Amino acid sequence: MTKQNIAGKLASFFINHPLTLISAVFILSLGYLSLEFMPREENPQIKVAGGAVIVPMPGAKADEIQKIIIEPLEKKIRQIKGVENIFSVARDSVGIVQVQYLIGQDKGASDLKLYDQVMKNMDEMPKTAMQPIIKTMDIDVDIPVCSVAFYSKDKNMSEVELYKRVNRLAFDINKMDDVAQIDLKGEKKEQYNILVDSDKLIKKRVTLGQVAMALKGLTFELPDIKADKLDGTFVVFGIDNALQTSRDLGNVIVDRYVGRPVLLKDIATISKGYDIQHGQEARIYDKQNSLVDKSQVTMTISKLKGANTVVINEKIVAHLNSIKEKLSDENIGFVITRDDGYTANHAVNELLFHLALSVLIIAVLLVFALGFKEAMIVSLTVPMIVSLTIFAGFMLGETVNRITLFAILLSLGLLVDAAIIVIENIHRHMHDPQYKDKSLKDIAIDATNEIGNPTNIATIAIVVTFIPMFFVGGMIGQFMHPLPVFVPIALLVSLVVAYIYTPYMVSKILKKKEL
Repeated sequence: MTKQNIAGKLASFFINHPLTLISAVFILSLGYLSLEFMPREENPQIKVAGGAVIVPMPGAKADEIQKIIIEPLEKKIRQIKGVENIFSVARDSVGIVQVQYLIGQDKGASDLKLYDQVMKNMDEMPKTAMQPIIKTMDIDVDIPVCSVAFYSKDKNMSEVELYKRVNRLAFDINKMDDVAQIDLKGEKKEQYNILVDSDKLIKKRVTLGQVAMALKGLTFELPDIKADKLDGTFVVFGIDNALQTSRDLGNVIVDRYVGRPVLLKDIATISKGYDIQHGQEARIYDKQNSLVDKSQVTMTISKLKGANTVVINEKIVAHLNSIKEKLSDENIGFVITRDDGYTANHAVNELLFHLALSVLIIAVLLVFALGFKEAMIVSLTVPMIVSLTIFAGFMLGETVNRITLFAILLSLGLLVDAAIIVIENIHRHMHDPQYKDKSLKDIAIDATNEIGNPTNIATIAIVVTFIPMFFVGGMIGQFMHPLPVFVPIALLVSLVVAYIYTPYMVSKILKKKEL
């Protein structure tokens, strides 16, 4: 009797086991549940670490900041292992040092190293320098997965009012599970705009400096003064705001000219509006209305690391649709301008469809090469291999994305190799006269055992070729990370499935012909 290797042992143990069929159903269920619960993304997440060190030093000039803040700080930060680039900016009263780590560095450890390096060298900072501010970068929450543009349907609604209403809506969405942060683009803050006429300035012999000083003198902070009395009441002291309307602001005295006061309204146009000095504006263009553009406020939403983009965006879209009528009553419309959840789901479903199509094509080709029943047996092993591969990825914390499914598609031709080799050898033994006295189960076990060692070596040789991809650095290494993870897993799983389920299905589906 030939000594059994791992292939023969697996075949002989499971070919008569009553739970073999149940285990196959269990494996398919694991794959389906893993596919449902694994976070779906369009592309793999890339580990990017970095930060900025901001050191204020009031009164210092830019060249002084460069010599006593920037250069010593750069020298200390370069001592941190894993730092790739350092970018610095020296300005009056502040120095900024931006740090970029090598792609793939752990974000938490990198942030801690930057903070520790700055804090332990605080004694070398100038005495007039303020406490450094360390702001770290988080690519997981800085990149939005959904963007919604809100616009006003009412021409009389101000841009400030539109922003206020959208801002209230942002608070509700930010309470949803796995939503990291929300930013609003196109913000319009309420303020008084003073447009000074240069000709009137010359005529009244007033300078912009005098205007600025007059307005600065009106800004003050005076806290209320409170004191307990014997009868338990409070004495409150306060001053009403002197500037409540544009008219009040226009009556501010700037200077005197030929004995008469020069009021602000004499040299400037005053209106209550939004902060026009920033010069930033966001607009939405509607092609259906002859390219008429409208002012809008864009809400960008980002997710927590590892959260399912599809689930989060479905919640956001469902919430927006539930309040669509309410927003319409307030003369506010919206357009979803970015939906990574839909894109990721569409990409994953498209690849799953092509995966199923590839399995079908392989099955048709095998019908002509092996026969209908043999082709069906080989084809039935593919869903189990894919299910176990996806489950392994789920346990390793991977996500379903285009590269993940591309890795499975890439290895699909290799996945059926083991099953084809096993069933082809079984088919050959069935027609060999020396095995005419053996049962179909014994033939299946012997045939599987016969090809076990060479098939193992061939598969391991292919797996080894993907190991160097683990050591590819930079962004391309991070982006292609699923390939060296899923391809070796799929190939090794295909061996186990071929050794266990191919002989089992042969014994249940095929029949031995009398020679």
